[in-house]
Amino acid sequence: MKFDNITDVPGIKVGHCEDPVALTGCSVLITEDGAVCGVDVRGSAPGTRETDALDPINAVQQVHAICLTGGSAYGLEAASGVMKYLEEKNIGLDVGVAKVPIVPSAVIFDLVVGNPSVRPDMKMGYEAASRAKKGGFPQGNVGVGCGALVGKIPGLEFGMKGGLGSSSIEGVNDLVVGAIVAVNASGDVRDPKTNTILAGARNPQTGEMIDCIEFIKNNQSSVATIGTNTTIGAVAMNAKLTKAEAKKIAGLAQNALARTIYPVHTMFDGDTIFVLGTGTKTYPVDYLGTLAAEVMEAAVIRAVKHAEKVGNIESYSSIQNK
Repeated sequence: MKFDNITDVPGIKVGHCEDPVALTGCSVLITEDGAVCGVDVRGSAPGTRETDALDPINAVQQVHAICLTGGSAYGLEAASGVMKYLEEKNIGLDVGVAKVPIVPSAVIFDLVVGNPSVRPDMKMGYEAASRAKKGGFPQGNVGVGCGALVGKIPGLEFGMKGGLGSSSIEGVNDLVVGAIVAVNASGDVRDPKTNTILAGARNPQTGEMIDCIEFIKNNQSSVATIGTNTTIGAVAMNAKLTKAEAKKIAGLAQNALARTIYPVHTMFDGDTIFVLGTGTKTYPVDYLGTLAAEVMEAAVIRAVKHAEKVGNIESYSSIQNK
């Protein structure tokens, strides 16, 4: 059965945990048999953990999970809960005296909505990992997307609801490529086919959309605060990859953000994409990168289209239903 999300990729399970009152959460990808992983960080305000281990020159060759979490730097604690869960399942890098789970992580800043004193912690990370499975799952205000906002360049009061999105596509020779992403960008999210703003900066009095690119050009700056944004995600594929290939494909997958988020990779975003390879067949890197960007693009669009209104914060769906 095809679920049209990242769990269609062999070897990938996904679990979520969120606090719908505090408006924060985390999402976990589990790779029980391990996966080659690369990462590309483009935003200038990232919050990450274990990404240095993914450098092709470094010794660790496989990861066992990816943790995508809210809570800003505090939320990195969720990865420790994922490690605890995997340790109990005897999953990790065998170092002789123990198996150490390798869990690279990245965060979004969601402290400006809900309760800023509540952040994903070990308990939430453990719970998300324990829920990881194959199959369909809700998108939008779920997991790490629970407190996501977009369109904050003119100021937080202009933002609309972002969220979590996932998609998958099939390639040649049994290839499956999937993506998952939490869209919490400072800029607008646009339909790449029409350039229409789907969600972004919106004047709360008039309901008119504010073009974030034009705002920066006219004001020569952004009102957004450093680190208060960020789009993070992962692409998985049942392809055989080296760490260098995974890193390159992660860079190519960033093209999806450039095609859907305006502006992207700013001083106020920590945009980070991981790439996982779980298979044994080889494919040309540019082919894999093209599919990675395509499926990530679809996941970004789903993230905002599935997002739901929270309090006075409008969403794509709430505006369409008016």
